Amino acid sequence: MYALLNIFLLCGLLTSGWAQALQLTATRLWPSPDYTRLTLEAAQPIAYKYFLLSNPERLVVDLEGVEANAALDALKDQLTPDDPFIGAIRVGTNRPGVMRLVLDLKTAVKPSVFALQPRKEYGNRLVVDLYPPGSDATAAQPSAPEQPDAAAQTASVKPARPEISQYRRLITVAIDAGHGGEDPGATGADGSHEKDITLALARKLKKKIDAQENMHAVLIRDGDYFVPLGERVVKARALKADLFISIHADAFIKPHARGSSVFALSENGATSVAARWLAKRENDADLIGGVNVDVKDPFLKRTLIDLSQTATINDSLKLGRAVLKEIGGVNTLHRGEVEQAGFAVLKAPDIPSILIETAFISNPEEEKHLNDPGYQDKLVSAIVDGVKDYFDKHPLTAPSRLTRNP
Repeated sequence: MYALLNIFLLCGLLTSGWAQALQLTATRLWPSPDYTRLTLEAAQPIAYKYFLLSNPERLVVDLEGVEANAALDALKDQLTPDDPFIGAIRVGTNRPGVMRLVLDLKTAVKPSVFALQPRKEYGNRLVVDLYPPGSDATAAQPSAPEQPDAAAQTASVKPARPEISQYRRLITVAIDAGHGGEDPGATGADGSHEKDITLALARKLKKKIDAQENMHAVLIRDGDYFVPLGERVVKARALKADLFISIHADAFIKPHARGSSVFALSENGATSVAARWLAKRENDADLIGGVNVDVKDPFLKRTLIDLSQTATINDSLKLGRAVLKEIGGVNTLHRGEVEQAGFAVLKAPDIPSILIETAFISNPEEEKHLNDPGYQDKLVSAIVDGVKDYFDKHPLTAPSRLTRNP
């Protein structure tokens, strides 16, 4: 009887030891201007606890049952001097069965630590996001545009009227490079990642727009890091952007699919089965990139019922048609009309917004085009020509930034 009991106890101890033995399969560090993301990946869920320490500022994450290995050691080598929040990374055994990760911070932070379920692209992930103190941890709600009272507005306009011809409207364009960081987007036959192509195109598009006399562009992301879809919308509104252009590189299950497309938001159903499929794939970016689902975002709820949405969609369709016409001179069009679907990234209630699928990265020939600097230049020039044509026909009248005529 005692022998049998000892065997059970021994098996229990062995099982417990095996359960605790967990090695990380990958670690990644993604600094960005707004926040820094640290990701730990393993074959099994990672049990953890974390807390902040002050004087000096530190974030401590205890990883239960995690053993030291090359992937964990590689985390320290990924840290760059320009990381806005992390000054140093230390890893070591705190006590039996607990690996301690210490982030020496450059400043106080607001951490968001959460686990993500396995997906096709990744295993179990533990995500550590570091935000500035006071931030919303996913998307801070922007303040409403200032609205001066009528009397003050009249008083300020009258003296300025003789000078008004010396100024012209400065158009602000928010450019969103699709995917990024933990979310690579689609992958081409030669290994190209959508997130890299969209960033290259976005940078070129910004340079081309900035070269126009009365236009200015801002990149929603200007590096290889993940930005949640809702935060992309919030950033564009905080900039008081006049347009929102999201750049992507399409993919399909069959390699022969080809052509460029332009999409606008639909309040109802998608205009085609392909549009519905694509919108679902793009909207899954938050699941791939990783968003803390415990953080509520009332702003996005409000955008869905904003009464200005319908008018904005109509403007988006006009913009989309102008851009699609110009792109048709550079590449074959997948469809000859602007399509509509429920893209989360296009849900700014008051900014005309379009999503451009520049070409099919899953098509080997188009993948080569997308990596060709000459083709990229032609493509962004066509987009700018389309934007200019839209504003020639629909000039802006709302108050915004002004730039003085030379």
